[in-house]
Amino acid sequence: MLNDLEKKVVAAIQGDIPVSARPYRDIAERIGSDEETVLSVLDNLHQRGLIRRFGATLRHQKSGFTANAMVAWQVAESRVDAVGEKMAQNPAVSHCYRRNAHEKWPYNLYTMIHANDRKTCHDLARQLSGQTGVTDYTLLFSNRELKKTSMVYFEDELDTEE
Repeated sequence: MLNDLEKKVVAAIQGDIPVSARPYRDIAERIGSDEETVLSVLDNLHQRGLIRRFGATLRHQKSGFTANAMVAWQVAESRVDAVGEKMAQNPAVSHCYRRNAHEKWPYNLYTMIHANDRKTCHDLARQLSGQTGVTDYTLLFSNRELKKTSMVYFEDELDTEE
């Protein structure tokens, strides 16, 4: 069970996080608290397993990238963790995850790469291939960005003075 402060913190971290040097201070001010308390509450919720991860969504087109490709890789299961870790370290890769292959779609590792043009995406994929020795891959380019949404909890907790 969450207390009122915990509910306010959870409600405040949903959606866009302030783009500032001290976003947790900004969140704290929004809910009438202080930065240290917000961070402590978040840490406690994480320790209790109530928050498993805290992620950000990159809106590719709004960030200035004009070419974005999901690269699907066919990697031997015995190497998928090591290859994934190597690929995830590349600064051009924003997402890297494993999925089960299917007989009609043999790819089991995926990386999202961002660049200013399609040629650079192909070049980046070739670099990743060279670094890992994985040669069976395909690029799936983004045509448009769809609305990304997340679950919303305790949204009425922030209806104070807004």
